[in-house]
Amino acid sequence: MTDVAATAASLRPLFWPRSVAVLGASDNPNKIGGIPVRSFREYGYRGAFYPINPTRETVQGLPAFPSLAAVDGPVDVAIMAVPASIALPTAEACAEKGVQALVVFTAGFAEMDARGGQAQQRLAEIGRLSGMRIVGPNCLGYFNPKNGCYGTFSTSFTHGLPKTGNVGMVSQSGAFGAHCFVLGREKGLGFSYWITTGNECDVDVADCIAFMAQDDQTEVIAAYLEGCRDGAKLEQALRLAYEAGKPVVVQKVGRSEVGTAAAAAHTASVTGSDQVYDAVFDRYNVFRCRTVDELIDVVYGCSAGVYPTRGRVCIVTLSGGAGVMMADAAYEVGLDVAPVSEASQSKLKALNPFAAVGNPVDFTAQVYNDMSLITKNYEIILGDEDYDAIVGFFMFLPYSDYLSDEILKALKPVRERFPDRLIVQSIFGPQKNVGRFEEEGYLVIAEPYRALEVVGALVKIGRGFARGLPAAEDPATAPQLRPGLCDGAEITRLLSDFGLRLIPERLVHSPQAAAAAADQIGFPVAIRIVSPDIPQDHAAVTTTLGDPSPDAARTACERVLDSFRRAHPDAGVEGVRVEYAVPGGVEAVLAVRRDRVFGPVVTLEIGAPSAGLLSAALCRAPFAEVQARRVIECAAGYPRLLRQREGEAAITALAHAMARLSVFAEANREVIESVEIKLLLGGVGEFAAVALRARVVTQNASHQ
Repeated sequence: MTDVAATAASLRPLFWPRSVAVLGASDNPNKIGGIPVRSFREYGYRGAFYPINPTRETVQGLPAFPSLAAVDGPVDVAIMAVPASIALPTAEACAEKGVQALVVFTAGFAEMDARGGQAQQRLAEIGRLSGMRIVGPNCLGYFNPKNGCYGTFSTSFTHGLPKTGNVGMVSQSGAFGAHCFVLGREKGLGFSYWITTGNECDVDVADCIAFMAQDDQTEVIAAYLEGCRDGAKLEQALRLAYEAGKPVVVQKVGRSEVGTAAAAAHTASVTGSDQVYDAVFDRYNVFRCRTVDELIDVVYGCSAGVYPTRGRVCIVTLSGGAGVMMADAAYEVGLDVAPVSEASQSKLKALNPFAAVGNPVDFTAQVYNDMSLITKNYEIILGDEDYDAIVGFFMFLPYSDYLSDEILKALKPVRERFPDRLIVQSIFGPQKNVGRFEEEGYLVIAEPYRALEVVGALVKIGRGFARGLPAAEDPATAPQLRPGLCDGAEITRLLSDFGLRLIPERLVHSPQAAAAAADQIGFPVAIRIVSPDIPQDHAAVTTTLGDPSPDAARTACERVLDSFRRAHPDAGVEGVRVEYAVPGGVEAVLAVRRDRVFGPVVTLEIGAPSAGLLSAALCRAPFAEVQARRVIECAAGYPRLLRQREGEAAITALAHAMARLSVFAEANREVIESVEIKLLLGGVGEFAAVALRARVVTQNASHQ
């Protein structure tokens, strides 16, 4: 397994190079090979810089070199802007020179066709054999605003350089990554690093997340992700970020089949199940966004570094209507808009008898006459009450310089008294005034609904950090499975390890044998047809009504067989299953499947197909019982299970079985193809959780 912490450390020469060369440097500052030359020349890079162009003596006024070999001295970073036809020889020349990191703008690799894929494999091999890290191919490059290193051909800097700050951004897409940068810059985000990874023949998103997780100047990590080839490596990187207390905010695309196909065509990304990505993100407290606007706003909120955990929020406003809408928004994102206490309401009413003082608190237009009402209201709400955050709606007042001054004066003692409290202002106006609020430590989000959504995101992130990383048992404690070996005895042994037992059953071939089997198993029993041509059990008839006797079981078997043959005259019959009929309970299916990116995944479905309750909850293996409980609670049929007589006992047993199954799946990930266990949950007495049937499929054999 890749040690991503160690491999990420090798990216430091990329971001902090002592010397940089541009291969294919153009004298035209507007061409792909010319833009980085202009950037290194104009934006403050202080290291050695070498334009490489065999046809020119100078490039944009700088001395040019005919080849990389002609450079006297080491080159830490080479930026490749050459045609695909000479890309591989150029990369080999970089390896021979001892270049530590190569950034490949050149396209025409795996995103094109099989031949391009072979060329990309060779490019990766050149890097691997030489120890040279490769970004790309088919990428837009990167920048580090702290040292003026702009190794990109993006034109986004022509209308504004990035502000230095605490946000690291990584994107598999170059153009979309640049779009995110511009939106972030306009939002006022400060950047530590920005990088696009393209086809990821070597350096991938996981490497960049791991680097930023270990970088002291990065506190928030933003990522645009289309797919992933190495799920274990990505998980390592996300764990590093979690352990460093750094939120990762992701826009993961490819939710649909159409999006998945588009991702493969764009950067040759490998995409696994979208549900599994969600499960992995939940495990490592990654906040997933659906839109780029949401991504930028949540990252902006995170940049303040305040993550409340309880979600108690107070809304203050100059507009009663806006307050109602904001209260709706808070409710929809799971925030607690608890009313202000009666004692504090009395104080607020004494300040302004016209005010609404429950929550939201409506200052009314009286603040225009007395700005000290803002100070006094905020101090009562934050000082006497127990709120994690306060969101104020001051509309467009910052269009007025005078009102901006007055509001900031009124808020100044509040900010000084509560420096660590999350205070959000929903305002808009000219940046010269809005920026003053941000400089004083307030988050500014113009749209009031989005302001509450961002607070909800910060609370979710805070709770994720407070929850801690889920632990799991050592996979070495799990039973080991050999390919092809999984008979009935083996399955019984495995179920026992999971804390389950198979319900008593027999497969027979005649009504007389069914009667004998029922007598051996004990009553009540269920009788079902097993047919290779009918995917579901045809029928079940219990002997609980009438005479619980072998004769009744024989009669029931005859009736079921007759009914089946009339309904399916051409279907074959393998036999009749006679099983103990547990009184009560809810059916469920516990399964393991292999995700192409992340490996073994445990899924849970509670309920019958006819009840429409089969939306699967899942989790990446391995995990502990506490996490299994969270998965159970996410299953659509959870409320029905909870209502069973033995529901709580069933949930406890199911959580234990899921956790043990997950450890078993991880321990045998190279052997298992799939596992499926049909359960009955919530039955009375000793049958709180039992297995009706179990099936294990190994890599080269299946047995039931």
